[in-house]
Amino acid sequence: MKTFAINTLGCKVNQYESQQIRELLERLGLHQVETTGKPDLVVVNTCCVTHTASAKSRQYIRKAQKLSPEAVVVVSGCLPTVQIGELNNPGENVRLIRSQDELATTLSRIVNGKAAAQHLHPYSNTIRTKNATKIKRKNKLVNQPQLTQLTSFKGQTRAFLKIQDGCDGYCSYCIIPHTRPNVRSKPAEVALQEAHALVKAGHKEIVVTGVFLGAYGQTSVRQKNWDGPRNDKLADLLEKMAKIPDLARIRLSSLEPTDVTPRLLGTFCKYRNIMPHLHLSSQSGSNKILKKMRRQYEIDEFMGAVELIKSRLDRPAITTDVIVGFPGETDADFQQTVDVAKEVDFAKMHVFSFSPRKGTTAATMQDAVDNRVIKERSKILHNLDVTLGKKFRQKFISETATVLLENSNGAICGRSERYFTVCLEKTRKKLKKNELVRVKLTEVSENGAIGEAIK
Repeated sequence: MKTFAINTLGCKVNQYESQQIRELLERLGLHQVETTGKPDLVVVNTCCVTHTASAKSRQYIRKAQKLSPEAVVVVSGCLPTVQIGELNNPGENVRLIRSQDELATTLSRIVNGKAAAQHLHPYSNTIRTKNATKIKRKNKLVNQPQLTQLTSFKGQTRAFLKIQDGCDGYCSYCIIPHTRPNVRSKPAEVALQEAHALVKAGHKEIVVTGVFLGAYGQTSVRQKNWDGPRNDKLADLLEKMAKIPDLARIRLSSLEPTDVTPRLLGTFCKYRNIMPHLHLSSQSGSNKILKKMRRQYEIDEFMGAVELIKSRLDRPAITTDVIVGFPGETDADFQQTVDVAKEVDFAKMHVFSFSPRKGTTAATMQDAVDNRVIKERSKILHNLDVTLGKKFRQKFISETATVLLENSNGAICGRSERYFTVCLEKTRKKLKKNELVRVKLTEVSENGAIGEAIK
């Protein structure tokens, strides 16, 4: 076995874990190739947050089998861990990783030939070696291989750094607590070591991420289970991370409104390399719908967090997620969501149409919203998103921004401090990917802004 390929679906956490898989396989002596290059081993790192994500994950598995019929296909991520009948009979040479703790051991055994791949049953916790001896896999073997700290984030300018995993919140629409129920955090000293390594590898921006980032340092995401009403352990870590030499940018992936504490915003204000961009999940502007969703906040708390952010940061980018058409959502409920969006002036909204997710409470709820109504409401929010986004970016025209270039082929584009994309007009200066460039913003574009590089 000499080559491998990885296909990744889903969130930043999955993308981070795929990089861990890559580094493990490279340490084991394999060379990464594209899926079309007929690799000996294909890892499909799956997502199942929606039916569409599950279907796409299964499509990737079938594609890997078709392109590389002789390869061993290892299926990791969330889909194999949840028993809802969406991954039955995956086919020949497919190995399902039911627990993330088993991933490194399974990959190592397959690569090293210690277990004949064809005898590794996807539903079993037993490995059969070539001489038919049975070895029982255990999660806490002394010399068990582990997915370790990253030394680089190959193929990307911005590096993701996972510091938290797991959720026990059980929002009524979400499958994640069934796939990642164990809430745990990376020790601060380990996270800082990893951040140092990523900077040494040349990454100028680190995106700190987790399944429920605001629960960093806690053993539950439910605030009622915390020692106190606030959790400042994330702020403590950011304070130390911001002092790492040559780390130009730190960005947080996603927070709940109740995660926004004065201590956290004080850290934002103190260190200019922490970007003035916060992604706050709102999901709805209606308290009735938020309660049905089992969210941990009401809309007044959300607006309070927004007010606090705007009082401390200069024109911050506040982005959000919204679910449209949740069971029982009336016209009045939807209008409350529209009103909240206008009052906040979101820099970006990610709009999702509700679809029942098998295995969640919401999938069995009554009062389903008609699909035609959902489409119409989604269209209204998408149009509002375009309008609000342009309005937000217009605030910065004629000002300067620092842009981290993410590509240099064709149009030269990158991300500003407030996350919106900036494309550079023609310049005589030769610019490279991963370069930080001072740019004068000249006009708003459909999906970002246009600017001129400052000499």
